[in-house]
Amino acid sequence: MAGNEPKHSAISHATSLEEMGAFWDAHDFTDYDTDAPDVEIKLTRVVPIEAALLQALRQQAQQRGVTVETLVNLWLQQKLIDETRSAA
Repeated sequence: MAGNEPKHSAISHATSLEEMGAFWDAHDFTDYDTDAPDVEIKLTRVVPIEAALLQALRQQAQQRGVTVETLVNLWLQQKLIDETRSAA
């Protein structure tokens, strides 16, 4: 492809996001899924945290040698286990 030619989608041949959207609104991906590899999708949510609380979490995570995300997930999992036990 020469440098001045517009880039396009391999399947829809669209040259803009709007064209791609219109194509996929009218077509089913499974009709084109010939050799696409399976992928694992990881969903992530963003939860607002007060700045001071985030700083304290960062310090705790650093002391434990883990990321803030790992620490928060571990603590939330433990809290859910504790709550489930106390509700039983």
